This record gives sequence, C-alpha cells and structure tokens, in this order.
Amino acid sequence: MISCSVNHISKMYGGNLIFQDLSFEINEKDRVGLVGRNGCGKTTLMRLIAGMEEPDNGQIHFKKGLAIGYLAQIPSFEEGISVREVLSTAYEGLIASQNEMKALEDEMAAGAVDPVRIERLLVKYGVLQEKFTLDGGYEMDATIDKIANGLKITGLLDAKFNSLSGGEKTKVGLALSLLRNPDLLLLDEPTNHLDIMAAEWLADFLNSYEGTVVIISHDRYFLDETATKILDMEDGEIELYHANFSGYLKEKEEKLLREFQAYEEQQKKIKKMKEAIKRLRDWANRANPPSAALHKRATNMERALARMEKLNRPVLNRKRMNFELETGGRSGKDVLVIKDAKKSFGGRELFGGGVNLQLHYQDRAAIVGENGSGKTTLLKMIQGELKPDHGEACIGNSVKIGYLSQHMELAAKSGTVLDAFRSEVAVNEGEARNILAGFLFYGPSVFKKVSQLSGGERMRLRLAQLMHQDLNFLILDEPTNHLDIDSREVLEEALDGFDGTLLAVSHDRYFLNKLFDKIYWIEGRELSVIEGNYDRARIKMTEKRQQQDISPITAGPSKPTAVKVVKKAVNSVVESKLVDQIETLEKNIAELESEMASISDIEKLQELFANIAQLEREREKLYLLLEDLS
Repeated sequence: MISCSVNHISKMYGGNLIFQDLSFEINEKDRVGLVGRNGCGKTTLMRLIAGMEEPDNGQIHFKKGLAIGYLAQIPSFEEGISVREVLSTAYEGLIASQNEMKALEDEMAAGAVDPVRIERLLVKYGVLQEKFTLDGGYEMDATIDKIANGLKITGLLDAKFNSLSGGEKTKVGLALSLLRNPDLLLLDEPTNHLDIMAAEWLADFLNSYEGTVVIISHDRYFLDETATKILDMEDGEIELYHANFSGYLKEKEEKLLREFQAYEEQQKKIKKMKEAIKRLRDWANRANPPSAALHKRATNMERALARMEKLNRPVLNRKRMNFELETGGRSGKDVLVIKDAKKSFGGRELFGGGVNLQLHYQDRAAIVGENGSGKTTLLKMIQGELKPDHGEACIGNSVKIGYLSQHMELAAKSGTVLDAFRSEVAVNEGEARNILAGFLFYGPSVFKKVSQLSGGERMRLRLAQLMHQDLNFLILDEPTNHLDIDSREVLEEALDGFDGTLLAVSHDRYFLNKLFDKIYWIEGRELSVIEGNYDRARIKMTEKRQQQDISPITAGPSKPTAVKVVKKAVNSVVESKLVDQIETLEKNIAELESEMASISDIEKLQELFANIAQLEREREKLYLLLEDLS
C-alpha cells in the first residue's frame, strides 16, 4: 500500500528553481535512501513531505491517518528540563493516562468514598490500566533506556537539555524521533554525530522498524545496510532505483551508458538525415527545370527531423573536485613511535594499559572507537599539542605533517576564500583562482567570506591548501564529514595516490574499508592493533569480546548449539561469496595483464599497472577476511 504519493511538485526559493515536476511513490515499509549533491534540494523535499512547507505546484498525498516523524532542527524546550524528561514527551498520551490512574488511586486510597463510587472508579481504573498496558506504558522507561544506550547518550539522561552541545542535542532529537515511532520516519543525515557503534545500532534498529523510513545520507556504508530503494536527485529531477547504494551505483552507471549509446545512435541518424536533405536540395536545384518532387521529399524529411524527439546528451563526467596531493621528500622509516603513553583528565585515565603505536613510511592506519574514548586526545599527543603523563610520543626524521580536521580553524577567518588560500600557499592571484576552481570555488565565490562557508566548503578550502604544501605525513580527523558522496569519492582517489603516510580518525566505514589496511581500535581504555580493513577489524574485535566473556573453566569442548550451527551456516555462505569475489578479481587482473602485453604506449601501461595494483590490494583484503572466517 502507498504511504506517500508525490505528484508533479515544484519548488522555488528567491527566484531560483530548486526542482520541478517531481513525481514518485513511497510504499509502506519501504527503506528509501535519498541521495544527491549538496544543494540539490534533498532537505527541501524532505520538509515538503513532512508538511513543514508547501510545494509551489503539484500535490503530495498521504495514506489516511499517517503519522509522520521528522527531526527538522534541534528541538527547543523550556529551561531546566532534563534529557530524560525531553525523551518522555514522546509518551505524552501515556503519561496523561498514568497521571489519571494515579489520581484515581489517590481518591480510592482516601477511604471517604461510598461503595458505589468506589465501584465506578475501579471500572474506570481497569479500562485505563488495560489501555496503558497494551500501549506499552509499563515499558516506557525501559524503551527510553534501550534507545539512549544504543545512541550512546545514557550519560546525558540526567543532564539539562539546554546545557548540551549542538551535536548532543541532535542525538537527543534523533532518540526522540525514534521513540515517537511514527508510521513514516524521515531522517536527515542521522549518522552525522554518531560513532561507528551507534551507527551500527541505528542500522539494526531501522531494519527491524515497523514503519516506513526515508533517509538523507552521504554515509554509503549505512545506506548499504539500511536502504532497499534509492531516490537519486540530480539536475532538478529524481529517479528511483530498486537497490541499496552499491546496487544503485551499478544500475546508474549501466543506465548512463545505455542513454549515451542511444544519444550517439540518434546523432548519427540526425547527421545522415541532414546530409540527405542537403543532397536532395542540391539535386533538385541542378535539375532543369528544378525538381519540385525532390524539393518536396527534402521538405518532408525536414519536417520529420523537426518532429523527432531529441535526446539530451547524458552527462557522464560531472564537475567534481579535481586534485592530486603532492608528496614532499620522503620521511625516515619510522614516522611515529608511541611507547606506553598514558593520559588522565580530571582523575580519569584514558588509556589504562598505555598506548603503543608505531607507523612506518607509507603506512595507512586508522583509529576507531566510541565518542569519548580518547581518539582526539591521541591525535593531539601525536602532534605535540598534549604531552603524555607517562611514556613518550616521538615523530621520526624528516616528517612533515599536514592536518585536516572537521573542527579546523582556518587562517584569515575574517577574510575571503582567496585570502585564506594565499595565506598558506605562496602563489599569485590568477594561479590561486585557477587552483581554487579545481575545488569548486568558481568566479566570484573566491571572494566569499571564510566565516560564511558551510562545513563542506571549509573542508574543500583546507584540502586546496594541503594540496600545495610539502607534506609526507597526513593526519585526518573525520575528513569526510560535511562532504557529499561525489566529493568523498574524489578525496578517496586523491588519498589513494598519496605516496606518504596516512593516519585517520573516522566513523566513515566505507572510507575506512577503501583506504586503510591497519586499524587501531580503542575499547575499554585499551588500544588493539589489527592488520586489515575495518570489516576485518570488526570481526576480530567481536571474537575478542567473545573470548573475554568465556570463563577458562567452561572454555573446553562443548556440543554444538543452535547459535553455533547458524553461525557456521552463515560463515559458509560468506566464504562462498568471498571466493567468488576473489575469482572475479583474479580474472580481471589476468585480463589487464594480457592487455599490457600488447600495448607500447607508456601512459596507457602506467594506467593499467595502477589498476592491477588496486585490484591486487582488494584481493589481499578479501584473502584476509577469508582467512578469518576459515
């Protein structure tokens, strides 16, 4: 059954057309991912569906009685209200019933009521209690605690809501949206302020959610986990794909290729028709007397050409950031060495067993862990901003550090984009503007004030600065935050070609899987190092937790349980898929190697060699995962 039907809607702001003639349907229990570039109108569309704005043209129809939930902005509450009280507002009806039941209890306990009145009160109380029970009244606190624990805000429940940071308020607002349990749940970038563990919990929650869910997100891993359909907004139009994010990418690429082939075929046909018309006119004019029949045939062909529905040329390569990170002179073998480092704040020790971390030249390592586990503190120790209370943190010889942070403070904050760029990179204005254009700062946008930049624009400006500096060790703190999917992909391509050493803190699991082959995982004030990408590290940490829960006395052989049998069956399916993927990669590598044997062009050979190296890295990651499962 259809939950929401969008019919030919259009919307303008300040004379600018955001989109027009959009039509699509959302069915009950759909899990829809809404994707598109920053500024394409995704949030505007979500607000229209939520009923917060009206379309300029067209209509949106909803299933009768449909309850819609949307965290449009940070909610506001009266001063002094606690987070638990904020979350309890999701149960206003149940709390009203609870208060009414309490009033009846007090009246009956007073003892001065006649028997007839008592009988009536008991009947009324019974009806209220039955409804209260059926509606989950006695599970209110447990449900609040469950969602607060999943989103990692249990420690905030007794705090005053208005004292929280913006990110904390957003997480509380998300929890409130989930607790309200609407028929249609609209989520705009729900993982932005969540750590990896909370994002994984939210994915599990949404997959078992009874209602319909629409998610705006640039988190590709999260979309793969949750979405079964993708709505793609592009150039003021929308297209529905019946797949998760990875499936959508494949389908979209195939669709673009089909459209381009159709366009090419039509262009050939148009060219032939124009040549035929020209020849007919020429022959008609050469005839003596001029041939009216040939002129008529040419005219008929011109009319047929005019009536033909012309196909637009598909855009295969859109404007994206275009850059390569220059690598400075190479560093020594040891880039970073941390030995037995400990750090305490307010009597709380972050790393109980001490941190031991070593990076060699060209290592690609990432640090993951829950919010508050000490990731940022560790980065500050690495950069020398904080000294460890115990142990040491040393940077190697000839190491030149570049730092990219989601919370960065740009120089020349009161100046323009051009000023900020030239404060870090010594080039003339013309060259600076040319470089900034590669980061999507075109024309007058280079004169935009730094203080007015969005998060994504600030990140692009910082990337432009880093590109032209002499660096061989990049430290990245949540670099994909605020970037749309296209920009994330360009960043990944640039980092993949960087010859120096990479260290990142990130919650972007897609990003972690694509670029990093060593994971430092902080959990329980302990740092574990795992060779491989994020998926492998996740498996290893799960095994470690399971081993820690097993008592040495009961750890001996036991009969297979139902859980073990299921796990074995699941592992068998996963192993089969991994083997298939490895075989496909090996086939692709063999084809590229065969192609190299017949090519003499040096640039083409270099390109093929780079492609083979990338496929071999992917194959190695799959072998590691297969080894773990086996």
